Amino acid sequence: MQDFEFYNPVRVFFGKDQMSKIIPYIEPGTRIMLLYGGGSIFKNGVRDRIKEVLKDFTITEFGGVEPNPSYETCMQAVGVIKSENTGFILAAGGGSVIDAAKFIAAAALYQGEDPWDILAEKVPVTAALPLASVLTLPATGSEMNKNAVISRKSTGEKLAFASQYSFPRFSVLLPEAAATLPRRQVANGVVDAFVHVLEQYLTYPVNSPLQDRQAEAVLLTLVEEGPRAYANPADYDAMANLMWSATNALNGLLSCGVPGDWSVHSIGHELTAFHGIDHARTLAIVQPGLWKALREEKKEKLIQYGKRIWNITGGSDEEMADEAIRLTVEFFESLDIPTRLSDYNVGPETIDRIVSRFESRNWLEMGDRGLTSPAIVRKALEFQL
Repeated sequence: MQDFEFYNPVRVFFGKDQMSKIIPYIEPGTRIMLLYGGGSIFKNGVRDRIKEVLKDFTITEFGGVEPNPSYETCMQAVGVIKSENTGFILAAGGGSVIDAAKFIAAAALYQGEDPWDILAEKVPVTAALPLASVLTLPATGSEMNKNAVISRKSTGEKLAFASQYSFPRFSVLLPEAAATLPRRQVANGVVDAFVHVLEQYLTYPVNSPLQDRQAEAVLLTLVEEGPRAYANPADYDAMANLMWSATNALNGLLSCGVPGDWSVHSIGHELTAFHGIDHARTLAIVQPGLWKALREEKKEKLIQYGKRIWNITGGSDEEMADEAIRLTVEFFESLDIPTRLSDYNVGPETIDRIVSRFESRNWLEMGDRGLTSPAIVRKALEFQL
């Protein structure tokens, strides 16, 4: 097992009757920005519940955060925060809104010239406004981690940052609020969480049996409960299990003492940046392609994964690895998520653009052992044409 440091300060309130517990964690008199996306919190009643609980606070509402939150929208929110002396951000919705809150909180106190440098130049965040979340859509795990991903429309880029200042102070997880979600969003959440686990689990063996089995527990739960929640988002038990699985997929615990890969995400972000494809769907495209491109290097963990998750019991090592990939694709597609670039009208010219972008950024040795070179990126995507 590798050395590690683990820290997670997020207080989680999970379930139907938790909202009233948040009041002690916001300082009296603080001006709050309620941040949300397309307005689903009006339909599911979450906005009214928040307003009632926080009726003694001054609240400014800022809506319209995109599914891939944009730098441009975030900076509009920063302007409102500065003009109104806002001291706390409460994000209500899914991972995109929470990611936006993290960047807005950091950008509002940024002392440099352009807050985009937090993402593009990896300038460390040294301060941020306090933030919290009310989660209504299971997917990203952003409600319990320090990570965020932001897009910039003007340059067609999608980049990530992470900071200890970006942990939510608390997160309220509301499975019942997900009851009215479109099934497409539920499917995206299942796949997003699934690949989050794979990025930390399916690397190479480092004698970490506890972490492996923790990861496998999340994967198995997603395989069992994800289709139930997809079939009926109003199934509270299934949605609750999906939501908690997605949180645990990326709250930092699974990564303790093990290598991470994350090259699937880096490639997928470019498909979103160039074509606007849903984040989870880019992962469903890239993951099997990268496994095929690195089958020998990933074979040992692929076989373990195949045996423990998909109950593969026979065949050669190569056959078991291939079967694990096939069954993963079958699982994604059972949720009506296509896994080929051609399904999204994406052709070879996009592969050229992505490879060129990796080369221009000097992203030459990505992944758990620096295996994901631009040549491997090309190979992985060509497998998925």
